[in-house]
Amino acid sequence: MSETFQNFIDGKWVPARSGKTFENRNPANQDELVGAFPDSDESDVNAAVAAARRAYESWRLVPAPKRAEIVRRAASLLEAQKEDLARLMTREMGKVLAETRGDVQEAIDCGFFAAGEGRRLYGDTAPSEMPNKAAYSVRMPVGVCAMITPWNFPMAIPSWKIFPALVCGNTVVFKPATDTPASAAKFVGVLAEAGAPDGVINFLTGGGREVGAPLAAHPDVRVVSFTGSSEVGRVLARECGTRLKRLSLELGGKNAQIVMEDANLDLALEGVLWGAFGTTGQRCTATSRLILHRPIAGVFLERLVEAARALKVGDGLDPSTQVGPLVNEGQRETTASYVEIGKKEGAELVCGGEPVKGPGFDRGFFYRPTVFAKVRPNMRLAREEIFGPVLSVLTVDSFEEAIHVQNDTPYGLSSSIYTQDVNRAMRAIRDIEAGITYVNGPTIGAEVHMPFGGVKDTGNGHREASHTVLDIFTEWKTVYIDYSGKLQRAQIDNH
Repeated sequence: MSETFQNFIDGKWVPARSGKTFENRNPANQDELVGAFPDSDESDVNAAVAAARRAYESWRLVPAPKRAEIVRRAASLLEAQKEDLARLMTREMGKVLAETRGDVQEAIDCGFFAAGEGRRLYGDTAPSEMPNKAAYSVRMPVGVCAMITPWNFPMAIPSWKIFPALVCGNTVVFKPATDTPASAAKFVGVLAEAGAPDGVINFLTGGGREVGAPLAAHPDVRVVSFTGSSEVGRVLARECGTRLKRLSLELGGKNAQIVMEDANLDLALEGVLWGAFGTTGQRCTATSRLILHRPIAGVFLERLVEAARALKVGDGLDPSTQVGPLVNEGQRETTASYVEIGKKEGAELVCGGEPVKGPGFDRGFFYRPTVFAKVRPNMRLAREEIFGPVLSVLTVDSFEEAIHVQNDTPYGLSSSIYTQDVNRAMRAIRDIEAGITYVNGPTIGAEVHMPFGGVKDTGNGHREASHTVLDIFTEWKTVYIDYSGKLQRAQIDNH
């Protein structure tokens, strides 16, 4: 069953001004049309930003607890619709139902967490150095926020951005990825149903050049929040830098799981299978590298290959499926190209390395879980983000070498170490260059009340989720109130 979707501007569902549309099809079965969507352009962007700018003047004056009540209602509506939303998301981008249910649940959790901030949004107070003078600071909204999100978490990632931005008193123009516009439209519809005033949340579908670029460049947009590739992140950084515009970037990763000789190997095997092949490897936190301590490398690799071969690939709507399709043909071609790169570099292909073919697979973008052994740290296979079900296995001779190899990457998002030695674990936490470190857990599994983000080429220093996201969507204002009745000159009259 397909549906015709529209943009949402100033409280109304409207087509693109050009009248053009594009199709979105099921990556497990290209014969199935999920929906038709507005193919928007700069004129639609201008209308959405204008609506958000008008709405900001009244929305910023709504008390934060009242703004938060709308977000809380939206989270409750998501909860009531969870199964339908999960099934739509699987049809739209392919990952298995267990994961799409988790995606919706993360949006629910984020909504309830962000709603709680409506009664906090804490500032700071401090004593003034002058008599009869008060000093404190408060958080103020910034203005119109542009939210540009990827396809791999079609509700979770927008919720990280949109819910806290609204609670803080900002208005939003939301552009989702063209591979997952249906889930995004449903998310926006929930906010509208929850009572978001006209213009507070606006929604546009279309391409990055046609919608994303003019949205980020628009002079009335005060904040750009982007999750995607480091390449696009650099373009946005240049664009926003020339305008001194606030920019939050959550970019790529080349995450590694370290397994030491004293690790619980059963647990470590479960972890790497989930980390490498969950979401078909299409996570910025996916386990793309496996660093094995030599004493256990042989036996662990043998068990890994056996388990990876046994993973069931198929339609994500089938409850027995463990690995769904890649999101589109381009992503499958990218995965295949990296398999060829790995072979040419001299890595040993020990598992997978080919599309899944045959009845039930011919109309989808399926690819076998793939494992390369004998990977060296300087290989492209070990350094570049693939965003597919490809795992590179590297072998090291010591804990120190494991940490060095883990850090030998342009990225720094997530990391993992399996060990029973608490001293090693604590040193790893201290020495690994990453925004997230798991001990005896895989590189995926972030929770909404903890900061999310990374270092190096993974971002530009901001953190999403948790209370830390408030620093993206608020400005600090310092307030001095002098009730002495006379001029007091700080640092002069007091010394």
